[in-house]
Amino acid sequence: CALVTEHPTVVVVAVDSSSEALSLATENRASLGPERGRLHLLGTKWYAGLGPGIDGKVALIVSNPPYLSEGEWEAAPPVVRDWDPYGALVGGPLGTEAIEAVIAGAPRMLAPGGSLILEIGASQREAVVELGRGHGAASVAVERVCADRDRVAVMQW
Repeated sequence: CALVTEHPTVVVVAVDSSSEALSLATENRASLGPERGRLHLLGTKWYAGLGPGIDGKVALIVSNPPYLSEGEWEAAPPVVRDWDPYGALVGGPLGTEAIEAVIAGAPRMLAPGGSLILEIGASQREAVVELGRGHGAASVAVERVCADRDRVAVMQW
C-alpha cells in the first residue's frame, strides 16, 4: 500500500501463500483511493503463478520472507510465538531456506539493473551475501537497522 501511495506510477504485485495475510492486504487495499487499481494481490508461494510475461521486467522485488530457524522459533519468547504464525517466521531448519527461494528466483524476474530488498535475520549476513553472489547478483549489501543489527539485504543484478 505504501509503495503505490508514495510512487504514483508504480504497479505492485503482492504475493503471499497465506489466505489470512491476503485477506488483511485486501482490507488495506480497499482503504486506498484510486491507487488501489495499481496494487494486485496474488495467492501463491514466491514466484509460482507469476506469468512469464513479467520475466525480466520487474524493477524491484521487496520481500519479508520467513527467516527464523526451527531452533530460533522454539527459543523465541511467547510474545513472538503467540503473535505471528509459524509459517510467517520460520524459513526452515536453517532459517535461510525461504530467503534462498526469493534470491534464486530474482534473476529471472528482474530487469537489467533491477534490485531485491529483503529482510533477514541478524545472524545471516554471511549466508545471505553468499547466496546473492551465488545467484549472480552484481552487488550485495547488508544494512544495519533495528537496534543496529544486520536486518536488510540489498542486491542488484
